[in-house]
Amino acid sequence: MAILRERKMYREKIMRALYQAAEGNRLLGVDGAKLRNDLGIPEQELAAACTYLAGEGWVVVDWGRGNTPAMITLTHQGIRQLETEEEERD
Repeated sequence: MAILRERKMYREKIMRALYQAAEGNRLLGVDGAKLRNDLGIPEQELAAACTYLAGEGWVVVDWGRGNTPAMITLTHQGIRQLETEEEERD
């Protein structure tokens, strides 16, 4: 299992990739395997990050066999969270 800093980095990378892929449209999901490959995140870490993000209400995860994320979709709350973080940086 990754250390805390790595877990936070994975979660942030996932959220940003989802936001970019969906272009702010919460109806568009991203294939979990494609996301894992694109970001270079180990499967177990992707599942852990998605579980955390879903628990926060920021994503919805359709789980595949072996508890792997098959499809991941940003929620309205997830979009607002990213936009709020971005506004704070500016």
